[in-house]
Amino acid sequence: MIAENISRPASLIVFSDDWGRHPSSCQHLIKQLLPDYNVLWVNTIGTRAPRFDLATIKRVTEKLKQWTQKKQESTEEGDSTANHANLTVVNPRMWPWFSRSHDRQLNSWLLSRQLAPMINNLPQPVTAITTLPITADLVGLLPVDQWIYYCVDDFGEWPGLDGNTLREMDVRMIQKADRIVAVSEHLQSMIRSCGRSSTLLTHGVDLNCWQQSSKTLSVSDILPADATGPLAVFWGVVDRRLNSEMIISLSEQMKDGHILLVGPQQDPDERILNLHNVHTPGPLPFSSLPALAKTADVLIMPYADLPVTRAMQPLKMKEYMATGRPVVVSNLPAVAEWSDCLDVVSSPKDFAEIVIQRVTSGIPDVQLDARTRLRGESWASKARQLERSISLQQMQMPQDSAGEVNTTKTKLLQETFEGTSSAN
Repeated sequence: MIAENISRPASLIVFSDDWGRHPSSCQHLIKQLLPDYNVLWVNTIGTRAPRFDLATIKRVTEKLKQWTQKKQESTEEGDSTANHANLTVVNPRMWPWFSRSHDRQLNSWLLSRQLAPMINNLPQPVTAITTLPITADLVGLLPVDQWIYYCVDDFGEWPGLDGNTLREMDVRMIQKADRIVAVSEHLQSMIRSCGRSSTLLTHGVDLNCWQQSSKTLSVSDILPADATGPLAVFWGVVDRRLNSEMIISLSEQMKDGHILLVGPQQDPDERILNLHNVHTPGPLPFSSLPALAKTADVLIMPYADLPVTRAMQPLKMKEYMATGRPVVVSNLPAVAEWSDCLDVVSSPKDFAEIVIQRVTSGIPDVQLDARTRLRGESWASKARQLERSISLQQMQMPQDSAGEVNTTKTKLLQETFEGTSSAN
């Protein structure tokens, strides 16, 4: 319960990945808060600049469809919150480049012009939450009461992104935000190097989703018809963050088995794609993953030791553990707290050997017992922690004689429209 000298905002505007496109931590958290807040969810263009490739063409097609359709349609199968009365999903038109200053100025103008009237019509006060550094230029332009930076990744280190630009915008967002929430201690350290402090909020897990699913999944639709033997499964983005040597070693040692890498591909190492027993079917609906986990002999998380992976707090790690299946992961900071619940390895040779061992032996009882700690990691409890970060101190909100909040939002809104009028 929120203390008397603190009030919670009536509305949230959230800048993040597309609602329903994939189950991000931000979506998990906001779903928990929907009963108590009006939420304006802003689907963004993301952080990857357009390139002339198939993935970009597909993404551009998705965005054009969003910009032209009258109502947002959730792409997540079984998403019961897509039509929640408190949720509004919008697809503002955006300029897809941000490496140059005039690109960012154009985007700021486009977004502020479209979003300011929507924010002004929300129940007040309004808090903005962003998971993306590309929103740094909007701070001070939109009529909101405070900005929360929910720092989920070190975008400056992500493979295939404009690292220099994203690092610059990340620093600006850190410096401008009213409060910062980080998903890992590594990110907290990065934030401290920018002269700011942050609140740690690690990811949660929906135990009911992963333990009580009655659905079954036939892997015959994913694997070749003649595929037999043990199955090691990974789900997530298939990209250069994966440790290719670990996958190659496992492929060579598990001659009678198969490795399934489920998820979208973003320029992965060609070597792993060409292995005879490695299969990459692309993304599957989130609702099918618990059933997929039941078919797996071992769940794997073979990430390379890189700056971007050291900052990660992988959603899949707690999801993996919640399934009750054996889990083998590479040694990263995020797994240290849970090392008694799974197998942590550092070399390709050890990775292959332990996976094959778990195929035969199954999960040790001591690991299953240790996983009972997951009961305290629900998304509901994580959302309550986030709620404390977004609560507004009454002393920070000047009030007029009538007792109503008197912020600078009206002035900001007027300045926004004056700017758009002069630009037309």
